[in-house]
Amino acid sequence: MLNLLPATLRFLLGSILWLDFSQPPAVLPARTPLSFQLRHEHALTNDSRVIFSNVDPSFAADSFVMSTSNIQTHRPQSAKAFHSARLRSIRYDQSEQVLWDTADVLGPNVEERETLLTLAKMTSNAYTSSTASDWYTPEGWNKSTPFGWEPDADGIRGHIFVSDDNSTVVLSIKGTSAGWITGGGGPTVRKDKLNDNLLFSCCCARVGPTWSTVCDCHQGGSKCDQECLERSLMGENLYYSVGVNLYNNITYLYPHANIWLAGHSLGGSLASLIGVTFGAPVVAFEAPSEKLAATRLHLPSPPSTQHITHVFHTADPIPMGTLYWCYAMETRCHLGKVIRYDTVTHLGWSVDVRTHSIVQIIDRLLSEDWTQEGQEGRTVPEAKADDEDCVDCFNWEFGSFKGRS
Repeated sequence: MLNLLPATLRFLLGSILWLDFSQPPAVLPARTPLSFQLRHEHALTNDSRVIFSNVDPSFAADSFVMSTSNIQTHRPQSAKAFHSARLRSIRYDQSEQVLWDTADVLGPNVEERETLLTLAKMTSNAYTSSTASDWYTPEGWNKSTPFGWEPDADGIRGHIFVSDDNSTVVLSIKGTSAGWITGGGGPTVRKDKLNDNLLFSCCCARVGPTWSTVCDCHQGGSKCDQECLERSLMGENLYYSVGVNLYNNITYLYPHANIWLAGHSLGGSLASLIGVTFGAPVVAFEAPSEKLAATRLHLPSPPSTQHITHVFHTADPIPMGTLYWCYAMETRCHLGKVIRYDTVTHLGWSVDVRTHSIVQIIDRLLSEDWTQEGQEGRTVPEAKADDEDCVDCFNWEFGSFKGRS
């Protein structure tokens, strides 16, 4: 498998094995329902290897059925050009043209509540074993045979669901594990928090003088060294790099499949960053805002990011960029479009990080149609492009400050 190779060779082979986007998947009729089963569990070991655990079909009888719709996406014509543009931007702060192919692919129908509910359950399952009591199982099915992740896995993890005809794969990515937020504890807590504070804080989680920072880029006052910040995101054990490797492994396993990504919290933001890299449809629940992270990672920007859909509510401070307790979730600008549930105005919810849990979304928001805004015929709020005038970290000054006398 690719994940057993050295990093440099993996990077090269990943480019060679990248899907041929000049031949996009055939478009199926709109709103064709797809049925998915759990096929694989995925995890990251403490030495940064991506591992897969295959699920015996006899123990994976659960089916998750979703309606679909045609989605327009933009995919780089070649991995070589994409990586070349990214490296030029990283090294010289210069842009390089990337040619994009426009493709109509089958994606999840995000205007239908039941589809969002099914994807939310898939993302909830990313936090747990398929034999655990909190695993969402379609009515009438039960699981009892144990199988799970490797004991040394301490990073990005989740599940891979595949449609009955192998035409579509859903990669479900676990979010942050923290007992007081969601996902409980476990071996991934330390790396989850590191990735959160690197990706979604303004400057290394420097919220105040009493905070311990996750990198040494703060240069006093409101100054932060930009090059230092960008270097801090390039580590091989950081989740974006691992996620790209994971995606390439899936294309190796399912070379002709259409791949969707879904995740909650940190998992949703990672799904979005991977989705903008490969042009894959994404649904992210209660995800911290990732637009600034995409810029700092120097990801070439496609003509549109409307294949990415964020779903969140206004009582959750994490996607709103206002969490400054233990974690520094300061960014507010999202890629793609947003389905925003205004639970503060219409349901009287108080802003509280405890509403962040994916279980809250499943049980309290997606369990019934959203009729609070009087949009007749709609079962969920309308998906809208995020505010184009949104600015992250406006009170910080970023530049080249290190080494100055």
